[in-house]
Amino acid sequence: MKISWLGHACFLIETASKTTIITDPYQPGAFSGAVKYLPIGETADIVTISHHHADHDFTEGLTSATIIDKEGVFTVKDVKVEGIGSFHDSSLGSQRGKNIIFIIETEGLRIVHFGDVGTLDLDFDRLKNIDVAMVPVGGVFTINHKDATVLLKKLQPKIFIPMHFKTHKLEFNIDGVDKFLEDKSDIERQKSLVISRDSLGDQTKIVVLEHLR
Repeated sequence: MKISWLGHACFLIETASKTTIITDPYQPGAFSGAVKYLPIGETADIVTISHHHADHDFTEGLTSATIIDKEGVFTVKDVKVEGIGSFHDSSLGSQRGKNIIFIIETEGLRIVHFGDVGTLDLDFDRLKNIDVAMVPVGGVFTINHKDATVLLKKLQPKIFIPMHFKTHKLEFNIDGVDKFLEDKSDIERQKSLVISRDSLGDQTKIVVLEHLR
C-alpha cells in the first residue's frame, strides 16, 4: 500500500490491487485564497469526506468515485470503510458542527483518518488496533499539538501521520508541525509511505510526509 499526502487533510491511498482512496479533498483557492495547494489531479474509487467545509469536501473531477460522507459501514471493492461520528469542536459541535472519523480496512491494515476532530471525547472502544493514524495537529479548528500528543499516547498506532497544520501553502492561522514534533523521537520524513502488514514495527513511529501539491 502506498500513502501520499497531497496537502492539508487530503491523502491518496493506493492499495496493491490498484484501488484508490482520497480523503478530505480540498478546494484550491478556498477561503479567499488561503488554501494554496495545487489541484489534486487524481481519480479515485473512494472519497471520504469528514465534514462539509470547502477545504475538505471538494469533489469536482471525482464524479466516478463512491463518496462516503456519513456514519456507517461501507464496502467498495477490497476496502471496508467505517464512519464514526465525532465533533469538530469541544462543545458537542455547537461551534463548528459534526466530524466523521473514518476507519479504512484493507490488505490487513487498519487506517484511521480523524478529519477535523476537535475533541478527545471519542468512542475509543472503536478505535483500537490502529496501524496508521492520520491526525490534525494545528489547533484552532481542530485539536492542537498537546491533544494530538495525548491521542498518540492513547492510541499507540504503528504509524502516526500529522496533518492539518500550517505550511507555506496554507495561510490559516494555525500551528505548524514543529510544535507537535518538538518533544518527540522516532520521527521520519518521507515523500510517500509504502507499507504492508509485515513491514510494520512494534513501536509507534511518527512519519511527516511531504505535501505533493
